[in-house]
Amino acid sequence: MLRRAFFTNSSGIMCSRVLGFFRDIYTAQILGVGVYSDIFFVAFKFPNLFRRIFGEGAFAQSFLPSFISSQRKGIFSVNVFIIFALILGFFSVLVWAGSSWVTKLLAYGFDEQTIVLAEPIVVINFWYLELVFIVTFFSTILQYKNNFWVSAYNSTLLNICMIIALYLAKDSDMMDVVYILSYGVLCGGIAQILLHFYPLYKLGFFKLFSVGIKQIYLIGFSNISKSKSLAIVAKNDLKNFFKQFLPSVLGSSTAQIASFIDTALASFLVSGSISYLYYANRIFQLPLSIFAIAISTALFPMVAKAIKNSQEKQALASMKKSFWFLFVMLLGCTIGGMMLKNEIIWLLFEKGKFLRNDTLISANVFAMYMIGLLPFGLARVFSLWLYAHKRQGRAASISAISLCFGVICSLVLMQFFQAQGLALAGSLSGIMLFVLSVREFGIKRFWDIISYKKGWFALVVLGIIEIVVLKIFLHFFHIN
Repeated sequence: MLRRAFFTNSSGIMCSRVLGFFRDIYTAQILGVGVYSDIFFVAFKFPNLFRRIFGEGAFAQSFLPSFISSQRKGIFSVNVFIIFALILGFFSVLVWAGSSWVTKLLAYGFDEQTIVLAEPIVVINFWYLELVFIVTFFSTILQYKNNFWVSAYNSTLLNICMIIALYLAKDSDMMDVVYILSYGVLCGGIAQILLHFYPLYKLGFFKLFSVGIKQIYLIGFSNISKSKSLAIVAKNDLKNFFKQFLPSVLGSSTAQIASFIDTALASFLVSGSISYLYYANRIFQLPLSIFAIAISTALFPMVAKAIKNSQEKQALASMKKSFWFLFVMLLGCTIGGMMLKNEIIWLLFEKGKFLRNDTLISANVFAMYMIGLLPFGLARVFSLWLYAHKRQGRAASISAISLCFGVICSLVLMQFFQAQGLALAGSLSGIMLFVLSVREFGIKRFWDIISYKKGWFALVVLGIIEIVVLKIFLHFFHIN
């Protein structure tokens, strides 16, 4: 089951990321690196941050355990949906009303003229928050029935819509391109929602939602004793869910929040710094998503069920397999990314208005991000242990410590290394996250997982082979 779920998740993520890279390549060709690309990336940053935090585990890690243990799954799921939909809708209206203030908050280093240009773009992209929640809610519900393909592949529709928008806008004025691309984001969100309808219908969730709506009606318009007991159960389920939700969000979002803060700090640096960070981080996210996020998404329901059934050995065995698989894969990606940093950026982005100097700067930023690939990826495995034991509060405190550490590093390193310093600070934050997560998991358990001679032998052999092969390749082909 773990292997099947992993390959479903990883293949879907790979498809989405390939289309995402094509989208970014197209964006780089049309917008280049400058004020217009910075405007779009700032506006898209918060909705994209929200999508990554919710879609890559935070919502599922709090919702699924509560949904599994709930005695009234229909009313619980509908209540959660209504509450979040109303809050996010109200939040989007506030952003629309105070667009100037929000834009300044997102990119405080922008001058007044750039802020005026960015305001409507920020408003348009913020409406994607509502859509991405609906997508995440439906995907999490489907995971309860071990249906992973929709959540794995739905992001491809967002990328396809954005690519189509870029194609339609390619001959337009630069600011018009930014507008059309932003509306492409909204179209992509609607397409993602529609993709969930058939599997939800097939697996009977629409009937479950219907039951939940009837139960809410019963509570609101009936005085019978059954409705009162139902209201008490629904209230307790919601209370338990929200008690776990906020810590889960913080605990699962260290890398994303750090990247968001980096974008705000980069607005104080030279023009194009935001874009350098964006393009480099996009490549960094590929192996993190394909391996770490895919395996943790598949692993979490299994570990949670094993812990609930007092099967700790089974949970640890699954974690050990996942750890070594991630260790080998992510180490290989780290070595390859560091050695081929110039060639990767050149291959993907150097075309049109993306020049050689942009390639070299982006490559150095990318190398700094890659330092944190292993710690960020492996930390996800050990954090699942805390979530499965419903210790979301402890996971949140660990993330908060590593996040604060990363922000301090960013403020210091950006003074000396510009955008590269911000990327390096993010990696240092990941190392702190890994160390604290392992300490909370338990040194003895961690030692049992890493005490695997065959695994260490495979790492050394494969690492040496990869370095030798890449050295030979770079001897004949390299980017100056």
